[in-house]
Amino acid sequence: MRIFSARKIPHRHPPTSPVKSTPWNHDNIPLLYFPQNIGTPSYNLAHLGFFAGSPLSATATHNPIADVIATDMAAVNQVIRDKLHSEVALVNQIAEYIINAGGKRIRPVLVLLIANAHRYQGQQHHELAAIVEFIHTATLLHDDVVDESSLRRGRQTANAMFGNAASVLVGDFLYSRAFQMMVSINSMRIMQILADATNVIAEGEVLQLLNMHDPDVSEERYLQVIRSKTAKLFEAAAEIGALIAGADEQGIAAAAEYGRSLGTAFQLIDDVLDYSGNADDIGKNVGDDLREGKPTLPLIYLMKNGTDAERELVRTCIEHGEESKFDAILHAITNSGALDYTRGEAQKAAARASAAVAPLAAGPYKQALLALSAFAVDRNH
Repeated sequence: MRIFSARKIPHRHPPTSPVKSTPWNHDNIPLLYFPQNIGTPSYNLAHLGFFAGSPLSATATHNPIADVIATDMAAVNQVIRDKLHSEVALVNQIAEYIINAGGKRIRPVLVLLIANAHRYQGQQHHELAAIVEFIHTATLLHDDVVDESSLRRGRQTANAMFGNAASVLVGDFLYSRAFQMMVSINSMRIMQILADATNVIAEGEVLQLLNMHDPDVSEERYLQVIRSKTAKLFEAAAEIGALIAGADEQGIAAAAEYGRSLGTAFQLIDDVLDYSGNADDIGKNVGDDLREGKPTLPLIYLMKNGTDAERELVRTCIEHGEESKFDAILHAITNSGALDYTRGEAQKAAARASAAVAPLAAGPYKQALLALSAFAVDRNH
């Protein structure tokens, strides 16, 4: 791994926590913290990301994904309900808040589809799917604090609702709970894969932090962040799905390639949607990347291929996070072909994912994996 020199990270003030305005009891403790204020979580397929109109929709007719894993997802649902519990009320409330926020749940879906595609007959893939989702949820809690995000999946982020300190600590709880659950699988190799993935994700977060407000980030350096921060957990999810099913080494490696390439495709399309999407569809504020000074691939392409004036515009916006110039940036990256280029790179990654599962036996799980590759690049959320 290349080591990048440290840059001065601009100081950013954390958002004011709404917890401060929460009603207080006579003991000077927020009422938010008490169990009687916590509703019973209503886990169902909608909360697990099966949104109408997408390949993960449980209501879609002859849906190639939801149709084949609905029973498995219900079992994962039960594991999440059982393992999420804590004696500390605030842990329950924040964890339930972010998990109930929805999302596509691609990572646990990967575990299930790959394991079933290799004809797995046991139950441990349900536990593994929940572990992967807990790890991912922990990263979201931490990410939103670092990025000072206020909106995710169409509603307030946990840090906006409960404050930074509580969000970080509950993220730590989910990480540690995931590792407790790993022990029950009794597989040192699975533990190694997930432990390594968690470490690489943390490195990716730091690399992204170093890239913030740096307009000279190269495409190679940015793709390294994607591979570490996003694609690694996709890779691990698919890899452990194959491993638990007893696949041979070639099958395990192919599953890892599928997950890695799928994760790359998803992130690149997210980069496109941050400029061309609709806030209601993507569940976050359009232009967040620009506001945070993130040099994503559309901007990197424009820095390399744009006019002198466009490059200067991008440099200024990345260095200062000038969201006010979003319209000018959007016009430039659209006219320059930056969005088309980024989408094209995503399509290449999705094609690599499809090729990786080509040797699998024909059947509904292989069909679902291919549908997931197509969904990665052909979506608006």
